[in-house]
Amino acid sequence: MPSLEVITLSVNSVSTLEPVSRCRQLSELYLRGNCIRSLAELCYLQGLPRLRVLWLAENPCCGPDPHRYRMTVLRNLPRLQRLDNQAVTEEELSQALLEGEEVTAPSREGTGNGQTELSYTLSTMTTAETHGDPLSFGEEEASSNVQEQLGLKPPARDRSPSFSQREAVSSRKNRSNVLTAILLLLRDLDAEGLEAVHQAVVGQRQALHKRDLQEDMD
Repeated sequence: MPSLEVITLSVNSVSTLEPVSRCRQLSELYLRGNCIRSLAELCYLQGLPRLRVLWLAENPCCGPDPHRYRMTVLRNLPRLQRLDNQAVTEEELSQALLEGEEVTAPSREGTGNGQTELSYTLSTMTTAETHGDPLSFGEEEASSNVQEQLGLKPPARDRSPSFSQREAVSSRKNRSNVLTAILLLLRDLDAEGLEAVHQAVVGQRQALHKRDLQEDMD
């Protein structure tokens, strides 16, 4: 049934999302209280362009850390508008880029009792797979690449940094993470959205310039 738009299968012992991957028209998926064990199953939902509502609470894959679970789901399904009956905010989407974990397709490994268990793995990509995309490298490489794009000089590495040096490196790393998230979000903006961002950047630069002048006068 590839034309289904809404699927409600809460509390039905569902253990995999693989069959749902064929429902290309799906916009709402309700799977509360099932037996989905791994967030790697999210890979089966990434090819559903219309999916906006997902209810996945009360599944084993949610784990003991609700924040990490939510960030990981939003990192891998950034088009969602509601997750577990809670609206998704732009702030959460930006935060998910930094705190969420990217997952790969699930692999199944046999267990001692004859059952099948999903293994949860984070995605890793080689340089050949990235094709020069700075946002596809590891965190350190991506941060350095973002700095170069914005005309910033990457920090020099020190084998034995002092405490103050470690603080400075941490600050630069956090700034680079924010820049990486911004560049990724810009890809999804249309001309009107980019113009709004441009105006905000101009306003912020003017405010910073005014503050610098005020500090010089003081």
